[in-house]
Amino acid sequence: MKIALADSGLRITLVAIHPEKSPQSVPLAAAFLAAAVARHLPVQVKVTILDLYLNQSPQDCARLIRETQPHLAGFSVYLWNRVLCCSVAGILKQEAPNLTLFCGGPEATADQQRLLGAAPWDFLIPGEGESALVAAVRLLLAGKAVASAAGTATLQGGLLRSNPAAPPADLDDLPSPLLSGMIDASKYAGMLWQISRGCSFSCDFCFDSGGSRKVRRFSLQRLEEELHWLVTNRVSQVFVLDSTFNSDKARAVSILRLIRKVAPAIHFHFEVRSEFLDREQAKLFAAITCSLQIGLQSGSSFVLQGVGRSFSRADFVSRVRLLNAAGAVFGFDLIYGLPGDSFSGFRESLDFALGLYPNHLDIFPLALLPGTRLAARSAELGLRHLQESPYTLISSPEFPAEELSGAARLAAACDIFYSRGRAVSWFMTMLAPLQMKPTELLLRFAAYLDAEGVDFRKEKELTDERIFELQRGFITRVFSEKGVKKLLPLALDLITYNYHYAAALLAVPPLLPAKGRLARLEPATLRLQLAASARLAVFSYDILELLEMESGDLKALAAALSGTGSTAVIYPKNGEIRTESLHGQYFRLLERLEATKSAGEIVAELAIPEADAADFLRFALAEGMVAIVP
Repeated sequence: MKIALADSGLRITLVAIHPEKSPQSVPLAAAFLAAAVARHLPVQVKVTILDLYLNQSPQDCARLIRETQPHLAGFSVYLWNRVLCCSVAGILKQEAPNLTLFCGGPEATADQQRLLGAAPWDFLIPGEGESALVAAVRLLLAGKAVASAAGTATLQGGLLRSNPAAPPADLDDLPSPLLSGMIDASKYAGMLWQISRGCSFSCDFCFDSGGSRKVRRFSLQRLEEELHWLVTNRVSQVFVLDSTFNSDKARAVSILRLIRKVAPAIHFHFEVRSEFLDREQAKLFAAITCSLQIGLQSGSSFVLQGVGRSFSRADFVSRVRLLNAAGAVFGFDLIYGLPGDSFSGFRESLDFALGLYPNHLDIFPLALLPGTRLAARSAELGLRHLQESPYTLISSPEFPAEELSGAARLAAACDIFYSRGRAVSWFMTMLAPLQMKPTELLLRFAAYLDAEGVDFRKEKELTDERIFELQRGFITRVFSEKGVKKLLPLALDLITYNYHYAAALLAVPPLLPAKGRLARLEPATLRLQLAASARLAVFSYDILELLEMESGDLKALAAALSGTGSTAVIYPKNGEIRTESLHGQYFRLLERLEATKSAGEIVAELAIPEADAADFLRFALAEGMVAIVP
């Protein structure tokens, strides 16, 4: 395989096909490869990183790749993009037969022969790709066959030829994709941050360990330099790539302290193991802006033991309580359809998980991933599954197909009502007067979605406002059906407040006027509007009185609170969410503010004394409740 080089040198395009545009859609793997090429290969080698998405057609993807005029095009192949990658590769080879195509990533590591046979790949890189790509490109530059490059695999005569890889590099010898400038942070809504490679566990359903159960870690010095890069480049949220972040407790504590010192304003997402959590970690997680994801997978020790995991409910509960006591934000992963699992078992696991007050749940059907022990034993265990990506379970002896569909429906109801509906603070409060378990309520909600014509398979199309409407409508119906309608106004107040609180939490507050300027302003002459980050809400109870109550018992709350209604504005300021109870005239003033009228005109229409209105509007400007219309 020879490549004819133009005067501009060798051009490599590294393609990242993301599921969708999101804060996690960052081409980190491609950037690691690009940084390695830049360090070790001649200056005449140019690398382009190209971001594409699943909603683009194969033809469109192929066109965009060809516009970069590459000699080589490499793809990071994952579960979600395998089919599209192979389709694009087929089009490229047909349109440009001399273009060298290669791929890497999890699918290339776990399923080498089948992936090589699925598209006209010239070679494949299983496992870590930096040294293998450099070796392959060196051979191509020398006019030699890439088939001999260490760490690559090819098909020859239909047979897999896989060359042994070079020993894994010391991770700090790999150039940083961040520090080397391979990623422009301004192009992305978030950032991926790899702090280790490998996994010390070997769960039967997972391929993270690759069979080695070894973990290699980047040095704390390098991580500190990358943290400074994240701060300098104004990255707002970071997804930490370490599937067992806290398995080395001392290191985890050091990193958390480093984050608190260097990057306290950035939101971090961690994956942690429950069995390594302790009080110190819980306090440190709560002291920074972050969320944790814990791989519970199932609440059954029998099911988990069957896939190579040990599990103690009592230990899990005690460690999660440390997070709740510290005020840390966390969620769980659940998988339905593991060997020995059933629909009733899945319901029991979900009831258990929700009883621990996670902020969110990510629920998945079992996928029999190539290269995993579970996939190898699938026939023996009676696990029927899709043979192509996404490899999901079709049925098992304990989980027939129709019950798997029911589990998918329940999972979607949980995602809409609980996770996307941000119901953690009030969900369990609703259950006691209804005398229901969590999954009973969620199954009823699934039926309500059907009645409302909501297709759970299209849940991503639901806006936050629509979910809020569905929550209120459903709770109104179920409280009426269960004969506890007298508690409904209080229940709706809790739902309403937390909806607006969550919206304010995610909003960007306006720039506040300087104190000197504020004192000189005449609010009546200004055109003002409610700040985009501020939320107006009407309640059946005194909202400030309700917020002061510590009880989570609706009946006790209803007995203790007066039934006087209230109006309020909920808004962010200085990193916290504030709730200001308003007299009716000031609430109506904020409602009526609009860009086409001066504040004075609206004040006159509402017959509010001018001096009182001026004082209130100065206060509202200082707090960020309202903003001056440009």
